[in-house]
Amino acid sequence: MNAAPMSTLDLTDRVLTMAKTGVYRQSVFEALGPIATRRQIRDAIAQAKQFGLYTVSALRDEDLGTYYQVEAANYESFQAASKALAAGAPPENLATQIVVTHAALQAMLTTVAGSTLGLGLLGGWCLIDGHTQLGRGLWLGAVVAGGLWGVQRWIARRVLG
Repeated sequence: MNAAPMSTLDLTDRVLTMAKTGVYRQSVFEALGPIATRRQIRDAIAQAKQFGLYTVSALRDEDLGTYYQVEAANYESFQAASKALAAGAPPENLATQIVVTHAALQAMLTTVAGSTLGLGLLGGWCLIDGHTQLGRGLWLGAVVAGGLWGVQRWIARRVLG
């Protein structure tokens, strides 16, 4: 490495920029090799996957490795979040903050979806067992939790792009 070390956020940005038009894994390492270690590049690729980087298995090459792409909307969403948060946070903290926020949203959605399923199944069991009032109450809870899950999912999609 000849240049000053780059932050993971900057490397992630470069990986996503290259992936807009599609890029092979080996090409990413060759392009970023002079400015970052292999470990930093692997970390940047892993972080880029949190922001929509995906593999195209049909284009995998034996010598060049995995082929990566990112949807334009996901790239623009990352750029907007990066610019909006960079004004008040150091770059390393920004990347961590974005990843933690994404994980929190996923956990929130998973919890509500699981609760919806659990309430629905428990309500069905109560109805079969003859506890109709309790079963109906649990099903009502499942409907409310399902509605809440739908609203949260809609908000998360708007926020995450």
